Amino acid sequence: MSHALQDPRPSRAHTSVAPTSLTQGSLPRWAPAGIAVLSIALGCGIGVLAGLHSKVQWGLLAALLFVAVTYTASSVIENRRQAKDRVATSLVWVCFVLAVVPLLSLLWTTVSRGMKVLDGDFLGHSMNGVTSFEAGGGVYHALLGTIEQVALATAIAAPIGLLTAVYLVEYGRGALARSVTFFVDVMTGIPSIVAGLFILTTWNLMLGFGPSGFAGAMALSILMMPVVVRSTEEMLKLVPNELREAALALGVPKWRMILKVVLPTAIGGISTGVMLAVARIAGETAPIMLLVFGSQLINNNPFEGAQSSLPLYIWEQYKVGSEASYDRAWGAALVLIAFVMILNLVARGIARWKAPKTGR
Repeated sequence: MSHALQDPRPSRAHTSVAPTSLTQGSLPRWAPAGIAVLSIALGCGIGVLAGLHSKVQWGLLAALLFVAVTYTASSVIENRRQAKDRVATSLVWVCFVLAVVPLLSLLWTTVSRGMKVLDGDFLGHSMNGVTSFEAGGGVYHALLGTIEQVALATAIAAPIGLLTAVYLVEYGRGALARSVTFFVDVMTGIPSIVAGLFILTTWNLMLGFGPSGFAGAMALSILMMPVVVRSTEEMLKLVPNELREAALALGVPKWRMILKVVLPTAIGGISTGVMLAVARIAGETAPIMLLVFGSQLINNNPFEGAQSSLPLYIWEQYKVGSEASYDRAWGAALVLIAFVMILNLVARGIARWKAPKTGR
């Protein structure tokens, strides 16, 4: 009877469990930010005491200290397993900062120096009658040339690249497809000056045409085509085969299935790839120097006569070496960046508009 009246629950001493490594203390949420501030302060202090004049060296010291202090603090307060995880996260953040800082520095320098001359007169006037050493003049003729040359290059390269990618994904089999893939890979690494020399030899020297924006656009299209082919090919491969099979099962011809199902599904990635190709060619200077020659006048006709472009204009102005020419070069660089950004925004808008609608 006495045994039946005993409490069946185990004593409190038997239920207590010693804390394991997984239940130890942890760093507060503000710890990474605090460690980052401490590392920056220590990095700057060590840099000053060591006589390091480069801010880059200070930043590298701060990055190393951030990783080291994070590992030490986590090992003492938490455990070695958690410390390794935090070190991996810290390395990711350090690499992210190292990649972003040069980009932000470039944008800040371009905007701060380019805004000195960027106004309506700069965008609406050319360099006609303005010597390179004096202030004034504008970028209108170069902006017009860049727009026309990039538009012509896109009109040439985008359809050819798109159809080539469709062939490789939907139809390409055997030796021909392997040959096309090989030559696309080879074209990806062609230097821009080689593309310019090819058009110069065939279009200008053999056929006898003079310098023009169209000649430059043909060279730019050679550089643009492999980028369009590769990006479009990868986007088409991401389209599920079930969509193709469902369309074919309904009796839809293959060409119509590609046009109405595959391409609309991948239009977002395709347009992004085309914009990457446009950004690739928008800053090219070597083919323009060979084939377009450059001009200080406004030339609305890309098929006849010398033209200018923004990259060539930047090079010409920076080569002069005066304060006014430097300001115009930075202003043109800012216009070029804005031009590429606007094209990307337009492409994203078109992709969102044309993409298949989901939901009800």
